Amino acid sequence: MSVVVKIPTQLRAAAGGEAEMEVEGATVQEVLDDLFERCGELRTRISDEDGALRRFVNVYVAGEDIRFLEGLATPVNDGSELTILPAVAGG
Repeated sequence: MSVVVKIPTQLRAAAGGEAEMEVEGATVQEVLDDLFERCGELRTRISDEDGALRRFVNVYVAGEDIRFLEGLATPVNDGSELTILPAVAGG
């Protein structure tokens, strides 16, 4: 399934400057795995060594926070939009 991943400004350097990428996958984990294969540096920026998302990284599917769905096992539909949103400190 084709999914559009929105990449925030803070992570675009690790994604070749892209603001969004079209990747494949049936779950959030599969989508991220495909994204990481294309942009390896993103893996180290948003996930821990065990593959879990870093606690300051939020991921949304169609505007819904995956923490309140099925986490990385959350299914995605063809044409869905996945947004990666790292928390930013400041005031």
